Amino acid sequence: MSRETIETKRLVIRPFSPADLSAIHRILDQTFGDGSKVDHQAALQERESWLQWSMLNQEWLPKLHQPPYGDRAITLKASGVIIGSVGYVPLLMPFEQIPELRTTASASRYNTPEVGLFWVIDPAQQRHGYATEAAQAMTGHAFAQMGLKRIIATTEYENLASQSVMRKIGMTITRNPLPDPPWLQVVGILENSG
Repeated sequence: MSRETIETKRLVIRPFSPADLSAIHRILDQTFGDGSKVDHQAALQERESWLQWSMLNQEWLPKLHQPPYGDRAITLKASGVIIGSVGYVPLLMPFEQIPELRTTASASRYNTPEVGLFWVIDPAQQRHGYATEAAQAMTGHAFAQMGLKRIIATTEYENLASQSVMRKIGMTITRNPLPDPPWLQVVGILENSG
């Protein structure tokens, strides 16, 4: 995927550029914070560092023959306005605690690697199907172009919106049957059927 863009009916998923800083900073601050750091200079500098890292991932990971991990901008095709971010992330968690991902008869607490899918949509743009559309495009690319066996998404018990996106793209939704680790709660699994 590297520097490629992916187009859907309503969206363009593309690598970030330096001009995207203000928009993605606002979206991430409102989604994962309380919106109070939009104008906070230290937070903006930290986000700028993250944005540079995201852009460098798109340049350097393909040169190293590595998966195209990292975030990409989700923009509206009609206007070019950034409405979120989507990307592949490396996940290292005790996934064999999840019955559907076990390779042995009993649960293992060892961490195993998986390729994860991450998405975030501007709160003002939610409930229009954009997350589902972007996630479908990225899973399609992961299976058809990258040849992945499966892709995973994780979320919290209370994040029903993300669980809904998982269901809509065909993921099997499962829960960690163990109380630990506390951050491994809901897991969506999508196997490559191709």
